[in-house]
Formats: sequence, C-alpha cells, structure tokens
Amino acid sequence: MNNTFVTDQTVFVVDDDDAVCDALAMLLRAAGLRVETFTSAPAFLKQLRPEQSGCLILDIRMPTMSGLELQDALHKRRCKLPIIFLTGHGDIPLAVRALKKGAVDFIEKPHDEHRLLLATCNALRTQTGSLGDTPAEPHRTTHLEERLALLSAREREVLACVLKGRQTRTIAEELCVTVKTVEFHRGRIREKLSVASLGELFRLFGNFQPALSAGTASVIDEPRLNSNQNYNLIKK
Repeated sequence: MNNTFVTDQTVFVVDDDDAVCDALAMLLRAAGLRVETFTSAPAFLKQLRPEQSGCLILDIRMPTMSGLELQDALHKRRCKLPIIFLTGHGDIPLAVRALKKGAVDFIEKPHDEHRLLLATCNALRTQTGSLGDTPAEPHRTTHLEERLALLSAREREVLACVLKGRQTRTIAEELCVTVKTVEFHRGRIREKLSVASLGELFRLFGNFQPALSAGTASVIDEPRLNSNQNYNLIKK
C-alpha cells in the first residue's frame, strides 16, 4: 500500500470494546498507518487537538457518550475529521442519521478487513483533498439522474426504502415480496450504480429520494403478493 499521503495523519479508533480497539490497531498498523485507540468518547475529546489530522473510526453505540453524540460534539468544535462509523446489524437507521450529518462511511460488524482498510484510506484522502473535487451542480445532478435511469421501477422502490434506513425484511414486508427478492434487487442496484457499500450508496443518493419516487408510481415489474402469501414465502 502506498502511504505517502498519510505520513502525518493518524487514524483514531474509539470503541468501548478493548478487543475491537486492539484488533483494529493491529490491522491498521500492519498497513503502515499511525493509530491511536480510545475506549470512550470523552477520553478521545480530552486529548483531541485542533491541529491533528487524520480520520476517526467510531463505534456508533457506546455508554456515557454515543458515537452520534461524539459526532455532534466534534461539529460544535468545528472539527473536520472524517468519520467512519462501526455499526451493528440493527443500527442502519442510526448510520443513516450519521451519514446525513456528514460521516464518510459506515461498516457493519463484524467488519471486513479489506473493506475497512479501503474506507480508512479513502477517509484520509478526503481530508487531504486528494480525492479530487466534487462535481458541481447541476452536473452532479445530471450524472446521478443518468445512473438512476439504469434501475428498473422495482429497483427504485427498493433503493428508496434502503435510503430510508429500512432493513431487508422490513422492505420485503412493505413491498409484499420475499426477502430473497429484496436481496437480489439490492445486489442489482449495487452492480448497476457501481457502488461497493451502503455507505457509498448513501453518500451518492441520500438526498436524491424525490427522483427515486418519481419513477415508481405506475410501473411494477413483478406481481405483488398479499400479506398472507408473503408471510408464508418468507417463513420457508
């Protein structure tokens, strides 16, 4: 890994689980990154200095001060450290809130090592400005509309639910389809939009939901089941 852009940057890990802190520190240091770990948000805030550069890997649920509360505290300090949230399986709605407040990514536990390293390096590049400029409006809007045009009506419906923080089973119940059908559509959405993670999906399309709902009113690309039929299929 080429680390020339991170020589003066630090990856801060904040998680109340000592084992998680140790495992992440080993992984990141093995990749040549400088790491500091903290087991509470107050401990991190106590040592934080304005001139520090890097990124923050943050557990979303912690005692005393949660990850979201720490994010708010950093905003009040005008601290611009990019934040990657670590979330549990049921924390997607919280992760959506975090992304809307400016987090750069979130990764579900147990984390994939390659995915975490990639997200960390992208976050470090974000702070140094080496990812390039964000396309200006209206060019960015046109680009997103072109990508969304690749989706079928049902895929747009699924995407709109995903961007609202819905879990797969909840989406299946709302759309009266099976869980496997939703998982299939989610895979197709990632493929067509060329996104590797939910975090990337939210960053690109999180504020684009009106365009999603506009194309789903009249076209349905598979028959809907009534609630009893859907329940039986899900239970199989």
